Amino acid sequence: MTATSAPPARKRVVVFVSGGGSNMLALANACAAPDFPAEIVAVISDKPSAGGIAKAEARGIRTFVFERKQFAGKAEHEAAILVALDEIKPDILCLAGYMRLFSGDFISRYEGRILNIHPALLPLFPGLHTHQRALDAGVKIAGCTVHFVTEGMDEGPIVAQAAVPVLADDTAETLAARVLTVEHKLYPLALRLLAEGRVRMEGDKAVFSDLPTKDEAKLISPAV
Repeated sequence: MTATSAPPARKRVVVFVSGGGSNMLALANACAAPDFPAEIVAVISDKPSAGGIAKAEARGIRTFVFERKQFAGKAEHEAAILVALDEIKPDILCLAGYMRLFSGDFISRYEGRILNIHPALLPLFPGLHTHQRALDAGVKIAGCTVHFVTEGMDEGPIVAQAAVPVLADDTAETLAARVLTVEHKLYPLALRLLAEGRVRMEGDKAVFSDLPTKDEAKLISPAV
């Protein structure tokens, strides 16, 4: 009888949310596939009312809430989260609409293992109100970016991007809805790349050992 090697262990992922959690659900749906290289082991929020917490609980995912006002300051808030993470032992952290910036001390604990999705084609339009700013600037293409998290806001090395057209009659709301459809495809792909070791952060760059395949790229977005 020929011995067969065991499949590699799936990477343990904790997702951070502050809002409705649609990108968290997109990641959870991807992780439900038996061949996906990661699994969501917990969802953390800074808001007890976050819809993403209820959605995670409905999926049977362990949840934690660390409400900012319950702590004396940023350091105490992050320290409590780190205690929970020490117990959970994640391999990767995914920020999915988490509306707080982590300190450099926090990031250093998971350097190169934190992803964030931003609803713009970085380095354009970092921060808030991205869709209205894109419309005000008159751009013809918008989209989203998954990047490694560093101390600077939305400044980490880019892992993947997806584009959508900006239409003449777009509002911030219609553009946001169009971008969200590709966010839900792009984030699982970026997580796969990191979980499989196909991308890593080296200094201020994302280094790829294996780029997305043509089939993977086709899943992301329509031609613009």
